[in-house]
Amino acid sequence: MRTFGIVLVTVLITVALTIFVLNRYVFPKKFSEVELSQKEERVLNSKLKQFGLPAYSNEQENAEPEVYTEENATREINFTEKELNALLAKNTDIADRVVIDLSANLASAKAIIPLDQDFPVLGGKTVKVTAGLEMSYAAGRPVIILKGVSLWGVPIPNAWLGNLKNVDLVKEFGGGDGAWKSFADGIDNIHVAEGILKIKLKE
Repeated sequence: MRTFGIVLVTVLITVALTIFVLNRYVFPKKFSEVELSQKEERVLNSKLKQFGLPAYSNEQENAEPEVYTEENATREINFTEKELNALLAKNTDIADRVVIDLSANLASAKAIIPLDQDFPVLGGKTVKVTAGLEMSYAAGRPVIILKGVSLWGVPIPNAWLGNLKNVDLVKEFGGGDGAWKSFADGIDNIHVAEGILKIKLKE
């Protein structure tokens, strides 16, 4: 009976740990949405207004006619990591499934993707996908490099990513007249630092 009791306790501990690992790492729950304070909302609203984008908060602003001018207009866009995640939370239905992290020259995203019920074995579960994108400015043009994509923390082979890992996407696809060239031609500088994204537009 003593041996049976030890085996039973061991089995129960193993099952509990397995369930914890599955729920915590393999099948993660949704992310909590980012919320801004009133002061942070006012700062973000002023940035959005500057570029003619809808306000973050629900405060209504009366539209008034005004003469268009570019005089003294700033061409710099600065968003903090918290502001970007708050915009996801406010304006999309993926706020609890995607979070963005900004570090030195790197924009990272973590996403929780629900699988269809008919998906083999893992139907109805969620998978965690992470990805990294290097963003900088060099030789007079933006540099956008896919650093990789991981599934449950396991890096996906480069061949499965179309051999795009560690490839400068602007250089690779910006030679024609497509969207990448238009994007690159309009950027005067781009810089990602710890917790902040800075973009300067050309005239």
